[in-house]
Amino acid sequence: MSLEAKVKQIVANFESTPSGDFLETLEQIKPFFRNPLISEYLQGKIQKAQDAESEMEKKKQCKDLMPYLDWYLQGL
Repeated sequence: MSLEAKVKQIVANFESTPSGDFLETLEQIKPFFRNPLISEYLQGKIQKAQDAESEMEKKKQCKDLMPYLDWYLQGL
């Protein structure tokens, strides 16, 4: 599955996407951001979500990161 297809699938089915898959996909799109500061900021947010203690908290943090998937689909 292409990265774009994977992102579209996550956007369409966010509630059923495991947080690990979501965060892995964010890691894959991170290099596409032209500004290194955005990539660094995103890395911090990914790490914060990974460090969350419960799956519920991870999902909440992932939901806050949805705009990054939208930006990727719009061509950054």
